[in-house]
Amino acid sequence: MAAPDQEQLLVVQAHDTTTDQMRHRLGHLPERTALEEAVRARAVAHGRRSQVVADRDVVATRQTRLEQELSATEARTRDVDRRMTSGAVSAPRDLQKMAEEVEHLRKRGSSLEDDVLEAMGEREPLDAEVAALDDELTRLDELIAERREQLAAEEAAITVQLAAEVAARAGAVAGLPGPLLAEYERLRARLGGIGAARLVGNQCTGCHLTLPAVEADTARHAPPDAVLTCEQCGRILVR
Repeated sequence: MAAPDQEQLLVVQAHDTTTDQMRHRLGHLPERTALEEAVRARAVAHGRRSQVVADRDVVATRQTRLEQELSATEARTRDVDRRMTSGAVSAPRDLQKMAEEVEHLRKRGSSLEDDVLEAMGEREPLDAEVAALDDELTRLDELIAERREQLAAEEAAITVQLAAEVAARAGAVAGLPGPLLAEYERLRARLGGIGAARLVGNQCTGCHLTLPAVEADTARHAPPDAVLTCEQCGRILVR
């Protein structure tokens, strides 16, 4: 049987293993992954919206220009037509020129109307997509807020547990001899967080390898306060 100090060392090891697991869990919470996925989805949707808005603005600018040109053409047509019918112009040659201008203006107006309708047709699905993306961004904003709350709650719960475990570890360490604790800390830092392990039968529970028969027999007959180490992994062995 090992000395009480070595048994207490396994208590410290248990606390250290638990705190390591908690810290790892804090860094790999599924809630954090879910939040990151939602943030990435929002970035994609926002990028797509920016592109669609830019495309729509090009079409909208063209539509506005065509509508202004159509309005000016219609106003000019009305003005020339009014002059023709007002009696202010009586010379046949002038009236003929005005009639030709009106005909040209009407053809131009008809063409512009077609162009405006075409632009409106191009703009309609872009407007619809922007509206759909706005709805998607709103949904994602709500989802992100929800997932942030979930993450914060989970982090807070683990942090409370971690603080309690750290406090318990501090109490467990209090009575350990300095050299034994220092050796444990050195091994723990070098061997993946496990500095001390139980010897069960002939097996080290740190590396799960079986000790040679001679070494196992030596360990069984060693004084209780002897600090033994596993020849396979180097960890402190507690009988």
